[in-house]
Amino acid sequence: MSLSTAIPRRRALRAGAALLSKYLTAGGAGVLLGLAVTFAIVERGKGFAAAESGPWTSWPRGGTPDLDPYTRAILAYSGKMALSGSAGITFVASGDSWGAEFDSACDYVIEGEIPSARYWTLTLLSPEGIPIPNRANRHGFTSSEILRASGGGFAVTVSRNARPGNWLPLGRSSRFILVLNLYDSELGASLSSLSAGNMPRILKGRCG
Repeated sequence: MSLSTAIPRRRALRAGAALLSKYLTAGGAGVLLGLAVTFAIVERGKGFAAAESGPWTSWPRGGTPDLDPYTRAILAYSGKMALSGSAGITFVASGDSWGAEFDSACDYVIEGEIPSARYWTLTLLSPEGIPIPNRANRHGFTSSEILRASGGGFAVTVSRNARPGNWLPLGRSSRFILVLNLYDSELGASLSSLSAGNMPRILKGRCG
């Protein structure tokens, strides 16, 4: 091979390598960006199928085959298991009604309305969906056992220390979520008519 033909070939090879490097860099950046966006969505605990009502988030299609990949990843990552549409509806809260994340050093009161349902449960769990150990061995309440006021209303207190009435102990947990399951509810799989006013409020109390 003569010098006159070798030089253009080397230049062509270098140009091709540079172009390939640009494509690989762009492709790698795109993959990293996609992973970052996915991780942010999963960490936030939402998804395309999520429906929000005040501090509560639900996944109406959580138990159906057409669940989007992001929501499926969220439920798997967090340990939150949504009920199928035929079984009921699951709502999860990881913060109070003002949008602040739960602080285990503070008390919280859950009060207000609960959408019409034949039966419901309110459970205190770790973010991974595991019951939090505590001396009282109390992890939640059901609609049939909760203590109510004379007018039919009720309030549940979440606290490290014992409280009168409906008390959910935090144990030694530093993080927690609240899970509200509605069984045989009139809402069905559609939450379009549900607003924050139809759901229980979560009020932050004293901290210590």
